[in-house]
Amino acid sequence: MEESLQKALKKAKRKHVMMVIIVSFIVMLVALPIVYKVFYTTSDYLAAKGSEELQDTLFLWHAITEPNVQIASQITQSSIFGGTVVTNRSKNINGYVVPWSTLTSTYGWKRFNINYDELEPNFYLSDKSYYMYDKQTKNKVATFFHPDLQTYFTKIPNDIAAVSSMENYVAEMAISFDRPYTVTEIKSMIPENLNVVWLYVASAVQNEQTDPAGVPVYGFGAYPLSEKAYVDFMQNLAKYNAQQNDEVIQAFLNDNKNTTLNDLPVLGVMLTGQTKNFAQLEGATFVKAASAGATAPLVPYIEPEK
Repeated sequence: MEESLQKALKKAKRKHVMMVIIVSFIVMLVALPIVYKVFYTTSDYLAAKGSEELQDTLFLWHAITEPNVQIASQITQSSIFGGTVVTNRSKNINGYVVPWSTLTSTYGWKRFNINYDELEPNFYLSDKSYYMYDKQTKNKVATFFHPDLQTYFTKIPNDIAAVSSMENYVAEMAISFDRPYTVTEIKSMIPENLNVVWLYVASAVQNEQTDPAGVPVYGFGAYPLSEKAYVDFMQNLAKYNAQQNDEVIQAFLNDNKNTTLNDLPVLGVMLTGQTKNFAQLEGATFVKAASAGATAPLVPYIEPEK
């Protein structure tokens, strides 16, 4: 009798174990798609958030510190764990679109990475010349100089005569002022047949007697110049410097929080136009430096803006 009872208990135990296994298997079959969906949805959300934050940061950067550089398009290669954003950029030179360097940035769930080395121009230095150039396109980079900069490690450029002697070209040029001028003053200073496409309003002043400091310049697109563009710029600056750790930006925001567009002090402008029209700036006393940037030959099938 005892032996029969043990056999019955063992059989019941085996049936119980089998039942647990079957139930567990069924639960797993039911739960696996749910777990997969939750994981995929969460991963997809985190990756999409990382991509959005990266692209927002790229647009924010270009809105405050990339003179006459536009984001033409962005191509995203993504997975549930992250991806890559390729940013294609260009310049508008008086109606002529010229290519600019492409940026490759990566993102994941928790962070993103912008390759700032791609954003920084390279330089050429010899006994006869010095200039900055875009690493990929090799186009010359137009450079601004702060009015308070006393000495530079090489001669501060004035490319007006050289550019105006070029026949049948369009060009861009960074004009640095000898002192700050208001927007109202600038409107009467710059010839009407040149485009004011970017306003340079702030940058750090550092010792550049031995080499260029490479500090960023801050400003905003001014083509067309509008109160909204100025308001958006101030908001973008505050957003970029939310931690208030950039002293130059914070000082500019504090000094100009109640300043209207027409009264805004400007340190320089990026101009575009036909090369012959830059001759009108020769001898202008307000010009501290004039640095040529990208150029393009005129063609009969593209009409310049001015």
